[in-house]
Amino acid sequence: MARPLVISDCDEVLLHMVRHFRDWLDVEHGVSFSMEGAPFAESMRRGEALLEAEEMWRLLHGFFDTEMPRQTAIDGAVEAMVELQRHADVVILTNLQDRYGDARLKQLRAFGLDVPVYTNQGPKGVRIRQIAEAHGAARAIFIDDLAQHHASAAEHMPDITRLHFCGEPAIAPHVPCALVAGHAHARIDNWAEAVPWLIDQLHTKEPR
Repeated sequence: MARPLVISDCDEVLLHMVRHFRDWLDVEHGVSFSMEGAPFAESMRRGEALLEAEEMWRLLHGFFDTEMPRQTAIDGAVEAMVELQRHADVVILTNLQDRYGDARLKQLRAFGLDVPVYTNQGPKGVRIRQIAEAHGAARAIFIDDLAQHHASAAEHMPDITRLHFCGEPAIAPHVPCALVAGHAHARIDNWAEAVPWLIDQLHTKEPR
């Protein structure tokens, strides 16, 4: 029988991203990035003017093209994944374009995490189901920082246990909560509390 499976996001779950993106935008491009709850497309300004969508996406891709070495691990994240690997297979599902898959794999290995990496664009539910079915696990858990991905997971694989986790304190209070929306089974934003909950879930039949 296949081991249980943990499918985890990366940015703001394992690695800080937006704080480093904000600093890079400010220093290198004279762009301010709000971390106070505005939608992503409304968070980037040059002076008072919002950036056009084309420039916003160009800058975001530019960050991942050259600046991934800036990213730092969220407190306790690496240790959490290592501990979870004692109980389950762990894979990463990241919403980066496919061309960044190898860079993300190497990035995580540099932090001591040797885990498979899957890329995705858009809602994650279908990809989650595909990964879980290919793995054959009878028990699976999904971890992500964005509520919309939990809603998608709930739609396409309702029996997967879902933890809403945002490890960036500057944005966590502003992120819409998937637990409140009814699409996650828990909301925990630090690994010290999340790991015991996750291990408990891996050894029970129903989310609790």
